Amino acid sequence: MTKTKRKILVTGGCGFIGSNLVNGFADTGHEVTVLDFGGKPFRNDVKFLNLNICDRKAVLDACAGMDSIIHNASIVHTKHNQEDIVWDVNYGGTLNIIEACKQHRIPRLVYISSASAVYEGNDIEYGDETLPYSTISQAPYADSKIQAEKEVLAFSGTTVTQCCAIRPHVVFGAGDNRFMPAILQKAREGKLKRAIGNRDKLSDFTYVSNLVDAVVMAEENLLKGSPVCGQAYFITNGEPMAFFDFVEKVLVELGYPRITGKVPYWLAYTVAAIVEGIDTLKGGTLNAENGLTRFSVRYMVTHHYYSIEKAKRDFGWTPRVNLTEGIRLTVEALKQDASVQRQLSALRAA
Repeated sequence: MTKTKRKILVTGGCGFIGSNLVNGFADTGHEVTVLDFGGKPFRNDVKFLNLNICDRKAVLDACAGMDSIIHNASIVHTKHNQEDIVWDVNYGGTLNIIEACKQHRIPRLVYISSASAVYEGNDIEYGDETLPYSTISQAPYADSKIQAEKEVLAFSGTTVTQCCAIRPHVVFGAGDNRFMPAILQKAREGKLKRAIGNRDKLSDFTYVSNLVDAVVMAEENLLKGSPVCGQAYFITNGEPMAFFDFVEKVLVELGYPRITGKVPYWLAYTVAAIVEGIDTLKGGTLNAENGLTRFSVRYMVTHHYYSIEKAKRDFGWTPRVNLTEGIRLTVEALKQDASVQRQLSALRAA
């Protein structure tokens, strides 16, 4: 049980990261409320509000009486379409949360940002928080997250609200409904026999419980005068690995063959551009990227890993679950999933 029980609202609390954050705060003894649009309740001791983050009045009403807000709600969309919707949720929703903090004098706000805030398509090796924001438009997701983070950090301390931003990178674990499903779908379709590029570029990954620990600890330290106030933090496992080496470890543990071939970057990027173009002509689809966008292809062929020393120094966080253990736990959970079991049975029968 935590020493000081607080009323904490988690936006986007029914998704993969959000539900883990909800469990983290509820299990620590806090009184948690979830604000999510269309999400399904999953705990009896947590209050669930089915609200759109873009509805300012509803958001303001929901935030009344809260001690802390963990603002996690966003649309992850790296194609260059549906920009208005992405900006309305990611940026407009953040402005609504900031206004709620102003009106209700909410003491703490933690913004779940993204490491892509500093990514410009070039190598980042042990990048730290002194890196400037990207000045090149990579995707509406990254662009909107940058502007939202800027607003949150600029707001910190201007009223009673103290704020910080947490920047995770490639979060994985049991219950992931985006990253791992896309990998398994491609493996099932026979589309993961080749890597893109030379597999010599390293990426950071973040096991979900390590992220939860960081957010819980950052929220606890959001007190006036704390070094955490007004700051951004990269949160990863701190164990960079080639992207396709990570994917291969998961697939091999599940019984799929190793990735042995290679697709040139230029070819993968061209195909991604064509797929995006066709999708845009059809009006654009949200949450249906399946890993093939120009943004994601660039990510696979550049170094992008970060220093986590600032979080260790400022609020004493360190990743408790290493990458090997995180992969093992994730694979164990996947093996219990009925749909994955069917895929593996079909693979063994082939």
